[in-house]
Amino acid sequence: MGKVIVLTGATRGLGRALVSEFASQGHTVIGCGRGADHVRALREQFPKPHAFAQVDVTDSSAVEAWAREALAAHGPPDLLVNNAALMNTPAPLWEVPASEFAALVSVNVIGVHNVIRAFVPHMVARKSGVIVNLSSGWGRSTSPEVAPYCASKYAIEGLTLALAQELPSGMAAVPLNPGVIDTDMLRQAWADGASAYQKPEAWARRAAPFLLNLSAKDNGRSLSVS
Repeated sequence: MGKVIVLTGATRGLGRALVSEFASQGHTVIGCGRGADHVRALREQFPKPHAFAQVDVTDSSAVEAWAREALAAHGPPDLLVNNAALMNTPAPLWEVPASEFAALVSVNVIGVHNVIRAFVPHMVARKSGVIVNLSSGWGRSTSPEVAPYCASKYAIEGLTLALAQELPSGMAAVPLNPGVIDTDMLRQAWADGASAYQKPEAWARRAAPFLLNLSAKDNGRSLSVS
């Protein structure tokens, strides 16, 4: 039986690649993204029962409205994947504009919290479901000139591991390092080396079954796609 999967950042990069994989395996994807044209394209390629909405995850009211509609139509998700994220323009921390730092934290941390608040209470009430918050190798180690991104992903690790301790038996929360993939985000941080890594589509062929196989036994484990 197909699962109901809520996925943020569904319009580009890893999220977009996961949409194709999940849909091809018979699962229902409830996705969001910020670009109207990208959302429209997803709706055309993946019609109902899939559903895609233009949502800014930093807008708590917009996230709550999206969740109400999704929950009314599909019930609580079996799998919630917080994928939406920003990368900072590489620079020493003291040169990163305050506005850029704030925007990154708003998406990468506050956005995750907004989505959790909107969906997870309904999963908790049912006492089932898996929450995956995408972390990074830069959420467990550091590199120069990406301090804001590192800070946000270290935050995701801590947030998720604490959440795991709050969930009822039968559920799981997992911070997941996807690995290094040739995405626009990686090219922003490392343009010269990004092309040496796997494309999102190849990654998603391994990542989708990995995500779908997560269960309560994985609760509170910092994992990586292998």
